[in-house]
Amino acid sequence: MNRATRINVTVLGVIFGISGINHGFFEMLQGNAPTGGLFISAIGDAQKMWPHGNELAFTLLPNFLISGIAAMLIGLAIILWTCGYVHKKNGPIILLLLFILLLLAGGGVAQVLFFPWIYLVARQINKFPAFWEKVFHGKTALPGKLWPWSLAISATLLVLVLVIGVTGFVPGVNDPEAVFKVMLGCLAAEVIFLPLTFLSGFAHDIASKPRQLADNASHQAVTESIHL
Repeated sequence: MNRATRINVTVLGVIFGISGINHGFFEMLQGNAPTGGLFISAIGDAQKMWPHGNELAFTLLPNFLISGIAAMLIGLAIILWTCGYVHKKNGPIILLLLFILLLLAGGGVAQVLFFPWIYLVARQINKFPAFWEKVFHGKTALPGKLWPWSLAISATLLVLVLVIGVTGFVPGVNDPEAVFKVMLGCLAAEVIFLPLTFLSGFAHDIASKPRQLADNASHQAVTESIHL
């Protein structure tokens, strides 16, 4: 198993699962009311905390309460699946199906930009990244060491986008338009750091393979000596 790759998928899956729960929670607060269309504002006027705090969503369910409950349940399922089962057989494809269900049940539309990439990376959890080994030409030590920092920055940017999108809170910034630009800036930075996180994760997994093979060989030698 590629440990760094699985951690990348798990962390991102948890964040987007929480995002789905967040959308569903605010939809549920709008009560047993018709959505009035396929595209909705997950946050209603009564719950809106700043002018741009709408949280656009798409839903096939014609009722805010039902859509909200469905989005929360699917978001929870994504969290549980990425934490415990995404590395199993058919784990990535089931994760993708959960992401699609979240999109169709009011879990937010922005996530659709990330779902396909997370799915593709999840497919590499149990495969040696031979293609990326050729790309790195054996120079995986430095990018591999950068992986935890890249993941931390990427996860922080996503959380900031989620928090700002809901609350409109940026310390020291009161102008809604300036807050909106900060949120867009975080999203733009994520476009850079997310692929870096995936690539550095692959590098970390490649760099760790020789050590893992050596440990396995040592363990096998000890086991054989005991049997002798």
